[in-house]
Amino acid sequence: MPDAGVLRPGDAAADTCGHVLDHAREAFGRPLRLPALGALGLGLIHPHPDLARRTRLPVAAGRAALGYPGADTFAGHQTMMGADFSRVTVARLGEHLEEVTAALRAAGHRVEPLDGGPVLVVDGGVLVHDNLEADPGINWNASARLDDLNFDALLAVARTVRDVAPVARVIAVGGHADGPLPRFVRPGDGGTVGLDTPASGFYRNGGLQVRHLGAELDHTRQLPELAARARVPVTLVGKAADILACEAAVRRPAVPTADVLAHTLEAVRAPGEALVVANVQESDLAGHQRDPERYARILEQVDAGLAALVALLDEPGDRLVVTGDHGNDPTIGHAYHTREYVPVLIHRPGAPGVELLPDAGSLADVGATAAAALGLDPAALANGTRIPEAAAV
Repeated sequence: MPDAGVLRPGDAAADTCGHVLDHAREAFGRPLRLPALGALGLGLIHPHPDLARRTRLPVAAGRAALGYPGADTFAGHQTMMGADFSRVTVARLGEHLEEVTAALRAAGHRVEPLDGGPVLVVDGGVLVHDNLEADPGINWNASARLDDLNFDALLAVARTVRDVAPVARVIAVGGHADGPLPRFVRPGDGGTVGLDTPASGFYRNGGLQVRHLGAELDHTRQLPELAARARVPVTLVGKAADILACEAAVRRPAVPTADVLAHTLEAVRAPGEALVVANVQESDLAGHQRDPERYARILEQVDAGLAALVALLDEPGDRLVVTGDHGNDPTIGHAYHTREYVPVLIHRPGAPGVELLPDAGSLADVGATAAAALGLDPAALANGTRIPEAAAV
């Protein structure tokens, strides 16, 4: 995006899609196999030689700006579902140690600063710290080894922090580390200090549990609640099940891509009208790990899942929308998300031909377009305007 280099000048060259494709060709000795994404029109909006430029599927293809500051999973998903998330409070934990410490002690927890710095050790096993994987000051984490305590105990700490935190998300992260967590604490950008989660081994050792506790929003004006009120069944899959609010939704939390795809296909096979929101997280984890080869393999796995989804959607009112919540270029030189336009690829059975969409100003426009496809009023969302294209809905 035009402002991508404001925080980190090198991010102006971010290109998650192109750089993963380039690296895959070099590492595998062949182009990445993405026939479904090609058929859905990815090559129409990204000029990479390894992407097909033609498609016989009835698709509408374009791009969306993020529509929120920074590049963040929670803000991205909430915006995509129609929330007005244009204002995100940015703050380092070190600026709020007194009120966080007081809240935790009032809740009965033992709290000490780690080595006198801006990281808190709670009950001897939970670290409360700046999130080093998002832009500085966007999120805070509560992290613990599940060998030391159970996830519910970790979550209780995170919820107490959430009650006083001014930031977009407080994230509870539990897993199995390669050693004591203080070994993996390091300074980050912008004066932040926190756990280097990828280095800790949490992402590669199995058993990862994550819960995203977001800033208060009017969830009644987001797409899942709007659909549920109209008696449209809602299923939330993967990280979407962790971070989107909808009392009536069926939730299928999962991290492994195979599980995410299996849950999504199961939900889509169910008879009748439905809204299914699924998030593939392992590509994001590969970006954080700066591992373009893993990223490429996940993309090929996802592509096969998309082909299976396309085969199931054949009614004129069916829609498959493929998009993203931010970039995460694994070759850019850091483990943060990158502020890039994201693809908006809409498969629309029965529609005539292929259409190129204008750039959407916000991910909220994706949610508004999906609302219109379900026969719902996009104006009922807190944010977003249906993307103008003749045959999408």
